[in-house]
Amino acid sequence: MAKKSAKSSAPGGLVNRRARFDYELSDDIVAGLALTGPEVRAARDGHVQLRGAFVSVKDGELWLNNASFSVKLNEKGSSNRTVDTRARKLLANRKQIDSFKASKQQGMTIVPTKLLTQGKYIKVVIALGKGKKTYDKRETIKRRDIEREHARQMR
Repeated sequence: MAKKSAKSSAPGGLVNRRARFDYELSDDIVAGLALTGPEVRAARDGHVQLRGAFVSVKDGELWLNNASFSVKLNEKGSSNRTVDTRARKLLANRKQIDSFKASKQQGMTIVPTKLLTQGKYIKVVIALGKGKKTYDKRETIKRRDIEREHARQMR
């Protein structure tokens, strides 16, 4: 029996670490993604980048913008890839869309925090975020450095 090779993506999916640094996150939901076949393959292989991605509400629907899917080209014998950043439709309940739309009108931002590839479907976790100020970001960096120093001293 042949062994299955390990996937390049982390178990549980891809995480947008930058979103946690740039925003104070609150409510989050899990929404499905409308993808094509090559995009699904790219997501399962871990060739997706959520850095700089955001969600917009257009005509009562949620759209994932600026997410980079590195799609493999259909050429025999080559491993060429092209980066596709088109808008992708998110699949969510009407109640969830309406609540996110109301929050967006109050000045909140909707950001993707994680891409889930474990099950049968590709899903994305989106959260409401309020942008951090520069001094908040510096405070976060300072706190992280202090915790790292304490961990070093404990070893």
